[in-house]
Amino acid sequence: MPILCIKCKSLGKGLYSSNQTIINMKIIKQDLRHGEITIKVENQDDLWYLSHIIDVDDLIKGKTIRKIKIGNQEDRKSEVIKKSVFIKLQVEKSEFTENSLRVSGKIKEGPEDIPLGSYHTFEFEENTIAAIIKESWLKFQLDKLKEASQEKTGKIMIIVLDREEALFALMQRDGFKLLTALKGEVNKKSVEEKQKSSFYEEIIAQIKEYDERYSLSKIILASPIFWKEELIKEIKDANIKKKIIQATCSSVDNNGINEVLKRPETQEALHQDRIAQEINSVEELLKEISKNSLSVYGLKPTEEAVNAGAVKTLLVTDKLIKKHREKENYKQIDNMLKNTESMKGNVIIISSDHEGGRKLDGLGGIGALLRYKLSY
Repeated sequence: MPILCIKCKSLGKGLYSSNQTIINMKIIKQDLRHGEITIKVENQDDLWYLSHIIDVDDLIKGKTIRKIKIGNQEDRKSEVIKKSVFIKLQVEKSEFTENSLRVSGKIKEGPEDIPLGSYHTFEFEENTIAAIIKESWLKFQLDKLKEASQEKTGKIMIIVLDREEALFALMQRDGFKLLTALKGEVNKKSVEEKQKSSFYEEIIAQIKEYDERYSLSKIILASPIFWKEELIKEIKDANIKKKIIQATCSSVDNNGINEVLKRPETQEALHQDRIAQEINSVEELLKEISKNSLSVYGLKPTEEAVNAGAVKTLLVTDKLIKKHREKENYKQIDNMLKNTESMKGNVIIISSDHEGGRKLDGLGGIGALLRYKLSY
């Protein structure tokens, strides 16, 4: 998940900013003439991107930990130490899990005490700096790197509230801006319920206004105890309701907003735009399939469409890619990706973790939107 480092300062008139940084993958150096791009991994989400970028036969350069035997190889008492070394490795296999990306292959360059051609596993994790070298970079791979290194906040609003106050903040790449603070007037117990209802109406009206103004993608609603649930009961607008993600905070102030920024619910919201785009692409494919129109699906029909130059957009799930890599027959998929791009088509890698990806997996994990209908 992105790392958050937060400090707040007042800007006056109810506006606040934070030096909080949502750190994305850093592209340190890009030399496409020699096929080399150096990156720094900043969060676990970067590992997901890299798992779709690193291919068999790519070269990886960087520092890694290597076990080295000290003394005679035949000596049982020889000491094995862990040493930080700089190597160049040719990729033969990659393995991605939620928390790690491990790339294995033969060492092509390294210190004198490490035999060339010996095997090693390079593990990518937070703060890893490494160079990826390819014979040629595909457009979708460069797009993935660009996406990983760019702002991921989207149009997300955070609201922290209790029965007396509500703060509205808009997420920004370099922090957040407090849009407004609403005050309730819950003083006398006899009129508390009436005033609470009126206060909720005021909050809902403000949410609607900001949703229209900023075209919000998500609304993160946070409160101590049950206040957020009480407010949600009063919201009748279905469009607003489906954008709400609930979170918890311990206070209704700047510290409360910073607390929400660290919550896993907020980090999940940062990924929703990407997921929505992938789901929309799959839905567009399904729509064309239902019309028996400009679409194909399944490995063989899609490959034929690619070879015919008819593919406008190629959709492939990461599950299918992983399956072919494990069976060591990824070359077929790799050729389809390269041929699609060479004929000015787009490539979209779809995650199998969401509904859209699961639907595409049900069609064989691959499909394409076509420029024109093929005749069979």
